[in-house]
Amino acid sequence: MEDRNKKHTVLKMDTNSCKPLREVVFETIRSAIVHGTLKPGERLMEVKLANELGVSRTPVRESIRKLELEGLVEMVPRKGAYVTPMSITDLREMMEIRGALEALVAELAAQRASAEDIDKMKRSNRKFENSVEKNDGPGIIDNDILFHEAFYQSSGNGRLENMIHTLREQMLRFRVEYVRRIALKKPLPGQHRQIIDAIEHHDSKQASQAALRHIKLTEDDMLVLLADDEAFENQ
Repeated sequence: MEDRNKKHTVLKMDTNSCKPLREVVFETIRSAIVHGTLKPGERLMEVKLANELGVSRTPVRESIRKLELEGLVEMVPRKGAYVTPMSITDLREMMEIRGALEALVAELAAQRASAEDIDKMKRSNRKFENSVEKNDGPGIIDNDILFHEAFYQSSGNGRLENMIHTLREQMLRFRVEYVRRIALKKPLPGQHRQIIDAIEHHDSKQASQAALRHIKLTEDDMLVLLADDEAFENQ
């Protein structure tokens, strides 16, 4: 396990939050891992993190334990806690699940989506297209989330929506790395439009196929772009 602590960036915590301190500490460390501020393979030192966040070691220790349960942190015997490397195997498995779930979302949306749902998807996708054209990394992530949230809501199935939200949250680290290679994502808005068109025409089969194709193409692109990245374990 490589110690990348020398590259560590000081963390900033929202001191104005009304949430319990332990929750704010957990969210701060988790966000730093997900967005790459704390790098894969980097050692997490309780004292250092506590000093940076201005808290005692207790909420930091609790956060590290919770992050271990989420798979974002791993404990190495006699060495300590490290940010878990991102595995290509993890990516493949999550994309397989996401493809199946989003195909179902599209099928249901083609049956249930209202005119307002469809308009919301179109508007959010236009914002996404603009972000891609501008090579705006944060905008790509934010507007992709908006599009998919509108897409999931159009299914009319709240439980399905919650399941995918959980999965997409787990995948955020992969997406942040992916968006760093912005120039190669020009086809994504067109793939979104194919899904929207099929839903608008109430074609469940075509919508499902378009959603599954979108996920598969995204997975293929991510594997090509990320497989050689030092942040990943090629397992």
